[in-house]
Amino acid sequence: MGARKQDTDKRLGRRALLIGGAAAAVGTAVLARDELSHLWWRLPGVEKPRVAGAVDFRGARWVAASSANFRRADRPDDYAIDRVVIHVTQGSFASAVKVFQDPDHRAAAHYIVRKDGRITQMIRELDVAFHAGNREYNERSVGIEHEGFVERASSFTDAMYAASARLTAGVCGRYGIPVDREHIIGHVEVPGTDHTDPGPHWDWDRYIRLVRRASAASPGSSASSAPSASSTKL
Repeated sequence: MGARKQDTDKRLGRRALLIGGAAAAVGTAVLARDELSHLWWRLPGVEKPRVAGAVDFRGARWVAASSANFRRADRPDDYAIDRVVIHVTQGSFASAVKVFQDPDHRAAAHYIVRKDGRITQMIRELDVAFHAGNREYNERSVGIEHEGFVERASSFTDAMYAASARLTAGVCGRYGIPVDREHIIGHVEVPGTDHTDPGPHWDWDRYIRLVRRASAASPGSSASSAPSASSTKL
């Protein structure tokens, strides 16, 4: 999250599209063509099946974010995923969960990695999390929060680095994302953001090395590619 700022991912707003029904209510004269092109999956029988409590990374725990903090989608069929964005919570794990479940916060990431290496998923990778402060980057990326503070080097533990690297390797494997600094970026690198995370104490060389090692150990990330059910306990 870094410096606190609400996300500005805009929804269709007053423009309401009713697919599969007899009518379409449109608040403006014409819906943008690019927006319409991402709604095909809402037709009956087209959307991917969903399982309550399922996670995209094996071993993660599921705790649902408020539906106000993400946009339901069907990625990568409607939006290609080609980035992983690294965040720091600027607070505790518990405080991050609390704000991601707050509908007034209007922001949340897909995952939170704790200092002890435990991973919690709060939004499915199918969906567009409001984490980057940039609509295009929200649509194209998976956001991973890390418990701690940007100004404290002690926040970034060995367990956190190792677990996060395995998580990122899984994401990259699922979507064919290259493991490099062009495609695995910090929140500070998102165009238009005023955030500073993950900050100067995040060891990018070490992290990319660990992600590559995890990718090599699990070609195709088959161990973490299929959604699985998980406990909702913290």
